[in-house]
Amino acid sequence: MIEPGSTIGIIGGGQLGRMLSVAAAQLGYRCHIFDPHERPPAADVSAAFTRAAFDDRAALDRFAADVDVATYEFENLAVAPLEGLGDKLRPGTKSLAVAQDRATEKDFLERCGARVAPWRAVATLADVDAAVAELGVPIVLKTRRYGYDGKGQAWIHSPDEARTAWQAIGEEPAVAEAGVAFDAEYSVIIARWADGRHAIWDSSENVHREGVLRTSTVPCGAFVAGQIDEARSAAQRIAEALGHIGVLTVEFFAGADGPVVNEIAPRVHNSGHWTIEGAVTSQFEQHIRAICGLPPGSTDLVSGGAAMDNLIGDDLDRWPELVAEPGAHVHIYGKGEARPGRKMGHVTRLSRRA
Repeated sequence: MIEPGSTIGIIGGGQLGRMLSVAAAQLGYRCHIFDPHERPPAADVSAAFTRAAFDDRAALDRFAADVDVATYEFENLAVAPLEGLGDKLRPGTKSLAVAQDRATEKDFLERCGARVAPWRAVATLADVDAAVAELGVPIVLKTRRYGYDGKGQAWIHSPDEARTAWQAIGEEPAVAEAGVAFDAEYSVIIARWADGRHAIWDSSENVHREGVLRTSTVPCGAFVAGQIDEARSAAQRIAEALGHIGVLTVEFFAGADGPVVNEIAPRVHNSGHWTIEGAVTSQFEQHIRAICGLPPGSTDLVSGGAAMDNLIGDDLDRWPELVAEPGAHVHIYGKGEARPGRKMGHVTRLSRRA
């Protein structure tokens, strides 16, 4: 057990690192942020900040010497430089390596017995054409690495669109994935401890627009609720196979044949922000508990449900009315410029018990 008063290193200084730091401070820990940006949001609420490139091994060595345990807030990180943190890094590099490459991820998920959309790895336009011929259309190309919030993706609705879609993703190695007919999207967020204990929250039903999460609502609808047990079993198998320590998010499509895994994130997740006010223990506090070996906290709802809305781009301009709204829990990330598509904050509203 890593005791309060110790230092937790967080690789990445975005809003997830910021909320992890707040949760850690509440439990009595110091946080040390490692990030290449001049003033990342998490640095505002942390005890220490190292500005360095994510692959700067000398800086990572100094960082490792200063922290008692380390974690990461996003998965687009080179694995090799982080291996120097050894057992201090939780979750480990296996979770990172699997989640950051879509082809590796899909192969891993299938070996875990999870249902995924039919897919093929593609590295050339000829591969794309072959995938279209085999899988049919519609089909979506997703770059194997560095894609998030709809970036690095292009749809093919007819065979003659293959070249345009291939060029749209920069002709990068990718996966070609058959379009999935689904009624809803939802996520299973699970926290796992080194000894195999785990905790799971109620699943949120999620709505995306233009590849960006807009809302997460708990409880989910009846159709999704009928798939939750199977989805939770899949998420637990995935966490066990990874030997994951901390929070892991598995995003699902609710299809006619059962839950279909879209992707995994080896970290706290946007669709779990509602847990800060809506659950006894938030995903952020639970992650800190898991990586430090503290007992699991309760994941029970504190009310009848919760609805989280992301504040995207100039949505942030509504902050005066939001902070004046009774019962609205407003989180502003301190990112500066409100660019289109950029997550600037979120607001959560709780509902009364029936």
